[in-house]
Amino acid sequence: MLYFEDFTLGRRFGYRPKAVRPADIVAFASDFDPQPMHLDEEAGRRSILGGLSASGWHTSAIGMRMMIDAFLGRSASQGSPGIDFMDWKKPVLAGDVLSGFSLVMESRPSTSRPGIGFVKFRNELTNQSGETVAVSEGSIMFRRRDRGMRP
Repeated sequence: MLYFEDFTLGRRFGYRPKAVRPADIVAFASDFDPQPMHLDEEAGRRSILGGLSASGWHTSAIGMRMMIDAFLGRSASQGSPGIDFMDWKKPVLAGDVLSGFSLVMESRPSTSRPGIGFVKFRNELTNQSGETVAVSEGSIMFRRRDRGMRP
């Protein structure tokens, strides 16, 4: 179990690669972002995106899953107060393989809740060509080990 104290400045958590399948793009878009370039290959080719593309929200959801698999799923996470920014840099097209990382940028104990601390991360996703497709920064709250908190 990872606690607040384990998230030291500069610690990096790598993500396992994830292939973005056409059926997954269409399924996500059908439920959450039903725009033509996310639903149909031909419409995607006619758009400025150049092919069937994942919604930015889908890209963010993939990144969230990668974070859970890399470290959040085995941590004392207490949720997030929000993100500072999300930047979708490049379209994610059907067949792309995404990877990336989360990097600890800063951490601080909570002044109002001594049992938790805040950790700010920079999260980056890249495609199979090494091109950055998404960047975000935001904080996550974690229980503190040294305050006697138990999972």
